[in-house]
Amino acid sequence: MKGKKKYLLFRLWRYLGRYHLLIAAGLVLMFSSNVLALLGPRLSGRAIDAIGIRAGGVDFERVFYYTGWMAVLYVLSAILSYLLSLLTIYLTRRIIYQMRKDVFDNLSRLPVSFFDEYSTGDIISAVTYDIDTVNQSLSNDFLQIMQSVITVLFSLVMMLSIAPRMVLIFAVTLPVSMLLTKFIVSHSRPLFRIRSKKIGELNGMVEEMINGQKAIRAYGREAQVIEVFDRKNEEVVEANTRAEYYGTLAGPSVNFMNNTSLALISVFGSLLYLRGGIGIGDISSFVQYSRKFSGPVNEAANIIGEFQSAFAAAERVFRLMDELPEKPDAEQARILKEVYGDVLLQDVSFGYQPGQQILKEFNLHAKAGQQIAIVGPTGAGKTTVINLLMRFYDIQEGAILLDGQDAYEIKRDSLRGAYTMVLQDAWLFQGTIYENLVYGRENITMEEVERAAKAAMIYSYIEKLPEGFQTKLSDNGVHISKGQRQLLTIARAMLSDARMLILDEATSNVDTRTEMKIQKAMRSLMADKTCFVIAHRLSTIRHADLILVVKDGRIAEQGSHEELMRSRGEYYQMQQAQFEGAFE
Repeated sequence: MKGKKKYLLFRLWRYLGRYHLLIAAGLVLMFSSNVLALLGPRLSGRAIDAIGIRAGGVDFERVFYYTGWMAVLYVLSAILSYLLSLLTIYLTRRIIYQMRKDVFDNLSRLPVSFFDEYSTGDIISAVTYDIDTVNQSLSNDFLQIMQSVITVLFSLVMMLSIAPRMVLIFAVTLPVSMLLTKFIVSHSRPLFRIRSKKIGELNGMVEEMINGQKAIRAYGREAQVIEVFDRKNEEVVEANTRAEYYGTLAGPSVNFMNNTSLALISVFGSLLYLRGGIGIGDISSFVQYSRKFSGPVNEAANIIGEFQSAFAAAERVFRLMDELPEKPDAEQARILKEVYGDVLLQDVSFGYQPGQQILKEFNLHAKAGQQIAIVGPTGAGKTTVINLLMRFYDIQEGAILLDGQDAYEIKRDSLRGAYTMVLQDAWLFQGTIYENLVYGRENITMEEVERAAKAAMIYSYIEKLPEGFQTKLSDNGVHISKGQRQLLTIARAMLSDARMLILDEATSNVDTRTEMKIQKAMRSLMADKTCFVIAHRLSTIRHADLILVVKDGRIAEQGSHEELMRSRGEYYQMQQAQFEGAFE
């Protein structure tokens, strides 16, 4: 545990270390501000002593002299403290920006398998809440600890110079305070880790609930969803209460010991005064320094509790940063300069989990310009083929060739750039319709955009909008229908200059009549492109050059529509089932 804590501190220091000059300036400001403020109690004691210098009178000149210097020092301390606050705000802004950038940059390099395993809510919680928590400690708690160190050391020196014997009181009370703090911290840190985990789970549940509102209402599950939310919410509240309860125990416990110290100082200070060993002014200064000495110890106890939350959050943030990105390209990997679109899968075997193969000795040859349709029951491995073609996952056995080149000797970005995809879940980003359509393309004319929109049967809808192609979409285009979102992604695919096209249930959200029109338009616009089509509506793939029927990870049969119908095998039975189902 200690090793992990040191590692986290080292990682956090790396962010601070990038701004070592600003940190050095901040330390100078902090030291100067604190020292100037800490000279006040000594001057206060001198002023009190000046009250009784002459019998029956007060030396106002000396009183005003010391109090005047106190005012000057406190004003200078406040100015330096203000400058330190400005510097801290700038510094922490840069640190939190860099930390979020590092996390997001690594997220963009992670393999698809990572996002299949982790919930979106958990990731978002780490990028937002956890980084904010870490930043809070870096910006406030870290500086406060540094200020506390300066205050404690300076106060100790001043107390030793005033009454060394009374400092022995802290030899008893301070170790007790430290032992109490250590005990409380050791019990509170695991609780803060649990709290961060529970918050991530709650965020994931809320995201699922919001995305699935229509399904929830359609099935009348509102009460059950609220019940699940209440349970998750209760777990978060319980975890937060336990963490905060144990985290805040340190403050009152240490504060009790500090008050005990003050009581002992008052008693022994009075005894020394009666024996003539110390003056009233020195007692006053010692008491003030004792409060400044013990105050930061008390604050440190509270801050340490907050640090436990920051360490738990930092673990989650650094875990995202440390997730391994996609395997780097081979040293000899090349960039595709000219793509024809000849794709060959040879004896490919793959499974998402060890010992559970999805594809088994899978073979496929798509000649350049061919339209390949892949059909089969749910879970047969159709989408897995697409994942392997795009290198979202790496094969375990066999080979994938593109234009005769091993796909793993081609740079990954270059390989993926040779494909364009239209998926069942149409993805649109926040921006205008035009920006969504030309996504990934440069130097494209408005005429080309309009032609693609017309071919995708979405042009008339766009023209009816108040701002046409400049209409802004938000939150994945929730204000337009699924069918319209899918038509927009189809138009976007039509604008791509990629030589290969992947359609994974690309027209599942449009009516059959519109789908047939789009298929016809796509065949003309995407001539000479190699197309991989996954479809459940078998009527839409009759014109495919080659139809593959996948079953249990293998190709059960293949051929043209006419050939497969004549063979009366799996494909024929699927056709019959759909035809009969249409009239039931």
